[in-house]
Amino acid sequence: MQPDISVKHLNKSYQGGFQALKDVNLDIYSGEIFALLGPNGAGKTTLISIICGIVNKTDGEVKAAGYDIVRNYRQAREAIGLVPQELHTDSFEKVWDAVSFSRGLFGKPPKPEHIEKVLKDLSLWDKRNNRIMSLSGGMKRRVMIAKALSHEPRILFLDEPTAGVDVELRRDMWEMVRKLRENGTTIILTTHYIEEAEEMADRIGVIREGKIILVEEKNQLMSKLGKKELRLHLQQKLDKVPGELTLEPVELSDDGYQLIYTFDAQEQQAGVARLLRTLGDLGIEYRDLQTRESSLEEIFVGLVHD
Repeated sequence: MQPDISVKHLNKSYQGGFQALKDVNLDIYSGEIFALLGPNGAGKTTLISIICGIVNKTDGEVKAAGYDIVRNYRQAREAIGLVPQELHTDSFEKVWDAVSFSRGLFGKPPKPEHIEKVLKDLSLWDKRNNRIMSLSGGMKRRVMIAKALSHEPRILFLDEPTAGVDVELRRDMWEMVRKLRENGTTIILTTHYIEEAEEMADRIGVIREGKIILVEEKNQLMSKLGKKELRLHLQQKLDKVPGELTLEPVELSDDGYQLIYTFDAQEQQAGVARLLRTLGDLGIEYRDLQTRESSLEEIFVGLVHD
């Protein structure tokens, strides 16, 4: 299966010697939502800008929809829609005119039925005759997405798509992105909102200091790198962890009323059964227990600081 985006041994260095990207290799496949995570300055926007033909690479090979971004620039760029992080809109233009004009920039003939569908999908149809300057920040960002979809690209880049958007609108946009994927669009997402990647992504890539340090299916990543925690709420206060439990990864809460047992999510839970048996043998009673798994945010923070 040929990937929609193929990056091989990509490097980017600037005058002065700073190397923004270091031997990046990445394949992104048709119809998936791929989340690219990394701290500020890690190289996310540089990577996207190179793929979209905005920034020149130093060396390496990049293909979009099977086309080399240098040798076949026009075909590669036509396959891509880009929603940049910053809001750049023609403030005095009406929504319909701005989106239609964006389609024309790619040499596409007018197709009013497609523009209508895009605006309706993005809940912009009622605003089609409004000037962009009169819209809220969230609606302006939807206009940016509509412009990126105007020429019917098969690949869509969303660089921090919900930055500055309220929680309710963010969830509406998540639903919109899922619908785009259902229609066959390949979506590459960069975000600072870890819950956004956890909610939507099929696969996750982590970039740090210009290097891709991990690419993994989201569920496998959380299974392999996550931790589970069992928290036992005790009937009686303990002053310290009993000696029989000191060999286990068990901690006592500050108030003495909880025992916290941490274990690998991918391991069998034999340790939990052993812990509960030991508590029974010691006559330590508990009134409740809770389990939780590491969130993607905890895994991400551990990766970028490791």
